[in-house]
Amino acid sequence: MNTITPAGHTGPEQRVPILNTVDRVCELCFGLFMALTFVGAVKAVTAGEDAGYKMFLTALGCNLAWGLADAVMYLVRTLADRGQRLKLALTVQREQDQAVAVRALRDALPERLEQLVEDTDLERIRARVAAVPTLPPRANLVLDDFVGALGIFLLVVLGTFPVALPFLVIEDIKAALIASRVLTLVILFIAGFALGRYTGAGAMKAGIAMTGLGVLLTMAIIALGG
Repeated sequence: MNTITPAGHTGPEQRVPILNTVDRVCELCFGLFMALTFVGAVKAVTAGEDAGYKMFLTALGCNLAWGLADAVMYLVRTLADRGQRLKLALTVQREQDQAVAVRALRDALPERLEQLVEDTDLERIRARVAAVPTLPPRANLVLDDFVGALGIFLLVVLGTFPVALPFLVIEDIKAALIASRVLTLVILFIAGFALGRYTGAGAMKAGIAMTGLGVLLTMAIIALGG
């Protein structure tokens, strides 16, 4: 989909980085929580010969499936969001009543921004949209979207690989499980630290909070028999 430049001309859509810091941290944490819960759930089932190897494959397979599902949903969300923006642009462009078009733009604003934007500002936007010569008939995915989906898949799988690795290199299942959980908490702290620094909420506080969430989840898993 094309965007509208301040001069009223169309140009290539200006996208934020395919995966920003929040995207990367959230996807990594989702994968870690998934691995943590799944490893705890299958511990008893995989007891016996080659138990560590089985748990490694199980945890890795879990995250392969999660990464694939998350990548597909990323494409679905991207297409839906782009389609919603295109629908708004087409509505504004085709609407003959300028007041109705401005109202459509106002309805699309986030609630916190609505009171900060005047109708005169929206009228200028409406005029620019109306001046666009052509708009695509439908929203489509572009190459960057598939690169982003691949990035999510690799982030979930590779980012959580250390959680499964102890079951491959440590023969004692209990020791491997402890090592896996410790690694999970370490990675959660790093992820929270990065998120806190990015948002300005306090890197250490966010890291500790994310680790605490992981501890609570681990305790819940153990209490449930995992």
